[in-house]
Amino acid sequence: MKFIKQLIAAATLAFATTGFAAAQNANEAPDALVKRISSEVLATAKADKDIQAGNTRKVMDLVETKILPYVDFERMTALAAGRYWREATPEQKRQLSAEFRTLLIFTYSGALSQVRNETIEFKPLRADPSDQEVEVRSQVNTARGEPILLNYRVAKTPAGWKIYDINVLGAWLVETYKGTFNTEISKGGIDGLIKTLAAKNKQLANKPLATAKK
Repeated sequence: MKFIKQLIAAATLAFATTGFAAAQNANEAPDALVKRISSEVLATAKADKDIQAGNTRKVMDLVETKILPYVDFERMTALAAGRYWREATPEQKRQLSAEFRTLLIFTYSGALSQVRNETIEFKPLRADPSDQEVEVRSQVNTARGEPILLNYRVAKTPAGWKIYDINVLGAWLVETYKGTFNTEISKGGIDGLIKTLAAKNKQLANKPLATAKK
């Protein structure tokens, strides 16, 4: 089940990516953006044999070019760190955001290499045109098993819509990491958390993408 959550989280983030100009994204409804781009990203993952085989460079290139520009990693990190974020120095914030970003890259890359026959069904968007933050709801249909419900939070920024949290099977991604962050910070402070994430990233860097775990 943990791996399925990884997979869905990765796919969800991929659905919100785009190579279009930020001005276009700012003028496009968040759910419309997600629907339009999802087919492109899924098609790439499904059709590329190198990606399915876990070609590290190719998968991470896809993540770097298609996913990262439309994920607000700093906000995700700040939410996961909670009150400790306000206490961190600018350098600690920079290092923590960088390590968390790298951890998520490995997670998303590993999951994208496993995409096969999944399809996405989106629910009607419940939002007003003036809303700056919305929750887009959808479900993932798999070849086996029941559909997997998921939601994700998207905020409108000067650069366009960006994802900052995801809910899979009732669990918000940021909240899940928040528990881990709090535990590590209570043991070794912000620096201790940074070291723990750095060690985890080093471990993941030496493993095939398909075996990467959150």
